[in-house]
Amino acid sequence: MIKVQIVNKSPHELPEYQTTGSAGMDIRAWLPQQVTLQPMERRLIPTGLYMALPHGYEAQIRPRSGLAIKRGLSLVNTPGTIDSDYRGEIMVPMINLSREPQVITDGERIAQMVIARYEHASWDLVDGLEETVRGAGGFGSSGTV
Repeated sequence: MIKVQIVNKSPHELPEYQTTGSAGMDIRAWLPQQVTLQPMERRLIPTGLYMALPHGYEAQIRPRSGLAIKRGLSLVNTPGTIDSDYRGEIMVPMINLSREPQVITDGERIAQMVIARYEHASWDLVDGLEETVRGAGGFGSSGTV
């Protein structure tokens, strides 16, 4: 487990795991008044959270499956990445994919955040790549079953 410095300017609890097996922590909207998203409307939803991730880690912001299937609410950039050197407020880019207006209320759990380790890569420029059975096949090339 890693320690992450966090500032919470909202009155809501910190992001938290809902079960012991959860990979993501739920994060909440911090709104002075409810927001109504019209069908296909996009809007950044504030959280009041600011954090300093350790170098080598990112926070991935992902949709909540319940909001997606029940209300058609998702995220425009998913998964979104928060880099370890970002210090601004965590904002959630929500979109209403349903046919009806959807209301987002203060304190509502709107997304989940997964903290993940990453590696930086360096390029090794070569003239060709090792052959594999799959080769250049992609986009369904391995079959439908």
